[in-house]
Amino acid sequence: MIKRNKNYTNLAKGYLFPEIAKRRKAFQAQHPEAKIISLGIGNTTEPLAPHIVEEMKNFVEALGTKEGYEGYQDDSAGMPKLRERISKAIYNGEIKPSEIFVSDGAKCDLGRLQAMFGADVNVAVQDPSYPVYVDGTVMAGAGGKEPVTENGFKDITYMPCLPENGFFPDLSVVKKDSLIYICSPNNPTGAVATKENLFELVNFAKANGCVVLFDAAYSAFIRDENLPKSIYEIEGAKDCAIEMQSFSKPAGFTGVRLGWCVVPENLKFDDGSKIADAWARITNTAFNGASNIAQAGGFAALDETGLKEMQETISYYLENAALIRSALESENFKVMGVEVYSGGNAPYVWAKFPGKKSWDVFDQILSQCNVVVTPGAGFGPSGESFIRFSSFGHRENIQEACERLKLFKM
Repeated sequence: MIKRNKNYTNLAKGYLFPEIAKRRKAFQAQHPEAKIISLGIGNTTEPLAPHIVEEMKNFVEALGTKEGYEGYQDDSAGMPKLRERISKAIYNGEIKPSEIFVSDGAKCDLGRLQAMFGADVNVAVQDPSYPVYVDGTVMAGAGGKEPVTENGFKDITYMPCLPENGFFPDLSVVKKDSLIYICSPNNPTGAVATKENLFELVNFAKANGCVVLFDAAYSAFIRDENLPKSIYEIEGAKDCAIEMQSFSKPAGFTGVRLGWCVVPENLKFDDGSKIADAWARITNTAFNGASNIAQAGGFAALDETGLKEMQETISYYLENAALIRSALESENFKVMGVEVYSGGNAPYVWAKFPGKKSWDVFDQILSQCNVVVTPGAGFGPSGESFIRFSSFGHRENIQEACERLKLFKM
């Protein structure tokens, strides 16, 4: 019999979101009359913007003609015109189109990136953090041979991000020559790294031979002009950082699937070879490129009309987040000592329920309010006692969920 890859035996028993779905399904089966509202998984709910839809329709119709049909792209890194538009619209031309690799989403890139670094690389992750950072590391064999414990994996360095440190980690715990996973705006905490934070990060990475894997999938939600949307706003970042971006949340492409990864040409391994060359080899070997239809939508999303429409959608979700925060700041939550964190630059609200287990709070909110949330413990050891509330939902559902939450008691 063929043996299973041993790295997979070390994964946590249940991935966070399927476990949430399992508990929701069980509750619904026991209470078929309950109208459950989800403030859990970060899945967009609002329709694609008209301009994007129209351009995608035009592209699809052209595929039905000899003149307009397109098969594989010459380069799996993406349509040249889309890479050029990303360069100009997002990076003001300071990132070359050749350094931009279009993909089927930031999560997919994060999962594939570990193949370049192998099982022997040191890895440091923000704690709490998006589960793919840890699970991708474990699948690649870099998480160690011991299974997960309540404190995480032995060979992964966890960098606590808590209210006490402004949700930005103490980098002194990071080993030399590490991959450092950083997400800003952060999922799940919603915190945004300042320019000072990223300046410290870049200098640390360069001084210690580290590569920063910078997840900026929520950068379009940043409304504070003093906060950086890209790590490349920091001098020297091209020497030490790979950035992941996504159309999923700002353009509603969670199901359409489209994102990109920036790998600067002067970013190198210890032997002097270019990391971009290794990434190109991976994408050309294991990936035939993002859907041409999705890329046509992405191209439209980044023109003047598309950018305007995306900002309207982003405003909608940020307004939802403000409603959720207001509900969590109501008197009943104050009495329970709940602490609410939301800076208005992310689609998530992060709340601490002191002395409580995250999954217990999850079950209580589901039972009392028929509202699904996300337990912070699912994002890492430092997420215990926290709950993530997602603003992705129809306004009427958000409003009803908020009214229910105002009656919650523990």
